[in-house]
Amino acid sequence: MFTSEEIRERVNRHLTCKKSDVLEDPFNHERISRIKNLLKEKNALLIAHYYTHPAIQALADETGGYVADSLEMARKGQAHKATTLIVSGVRFMGETAKILSPEKRIFMPNLAATCSLDVGCPADEFAAFCDQHPDRTVVVYANTSAAVKARADWTVTSGCAVSIIEHLQDQGKKILWAPDKFLGNYIKTKTGADMLLWNGSCIVHEEFKAQGIRELKHLYPNAAVLVHPESPASVIALADVTGSTSQLIEAARSMPNSSFIIATEKGIFYKMRKVVGDTKQLIEAPTAGKGATCKSCARCPWMAMNTLSGLEHVLDNQPDECEIHVDNLVRKKALISLQRMLDFTRVR
Repeated sequence: MFTSEEIRERVNRHLTCKKSDVLEDPFNHERISRIKNLLKEKNALLIAHYYTHPAIQALADETGGYVADSLEMARKGQAHKATTLIVSGVRFMGETAKILSPEKRIFMPNLAATCSLDVGCPADEFAAFCDQHPDRTVVVYANTSAAVKARADWTVTSGCAVSIIEHLQDQGKKILWAPDKFLGNYIKTKTGADMLLWNGSCIVHEEFKAQGIRELKHLYPNAAVLVHPESPASVIALADVTGSTSQLIEAARSMPNSSFIIATEKGIFYKMRKVVGDTKQLIEAPTAGKGATCKSCARCPWMAMNTLSGLEHVLDNQPDECEIHVDNLVRKKALISLQRMLDFTRVR
């Protein structure tokens, strides 16, 4: 297993987002209109993650597409009659869509858009780690490559991970978990399960600091704190609600508080604001600590590589370098771990 420093080095090599990759003029109405027309012409569906730029999320909403978390993106794409899916997110999301919809063509605006959790858990090293612990049930987070999912017994999301680990614990299973150590530790603390954790983390969520949230709570004493479980334990300890992106959006909608401190990627504010309207105050949790320079500033650099020009280009040309391909044997193996989760959550 890698040390934290080795994982950070690998992740930094993939931080290829340049200023030119950041969403250009989000109010380019001519380009937006052309994208809408191309979606119709190509029988394509745009599905976007909550962390993409608001202009892209709005496009998905306006064209009959979907804005959702990673698994729901794939499920919506699978159920839709469109023959082509345009996945605006990061690469593992496109791969998951292809695993569930092998008959559809899956494109992304930029295949270089990856994820630190994916990069920090290479399939060959992970397989070797699993081989060292054959007595453990392998459970991986959705934020992993198709090849890692193919090595797993179960794939889970942050929304269903606790209930699935509890289910396995009731069967007397010992767990090998990957890749996010903070989410793994959160689940382990909640369930008391015997879990061996891979040493990975999200470069966005690991930067939230407890002290910064305490300072905000002093300024906004009645604000509820909403935290994603990929965050450090000290941050989770301050949360009123810890949950997935969709669970945090629902919490903001349903809780009676008039203000919320949000500790997750700031792209979530588009959908959260649509849900709560102008009746509630949404406050960004600080990253990196007082006086420090953050690497992400609560903005995923890879999500920022999804641009309007990228969407237009991929719809116009359907280039091979933007199409998701998953080896069929890998796809079939990965589908087993995904299907177990789908079946488990469907009956609850």
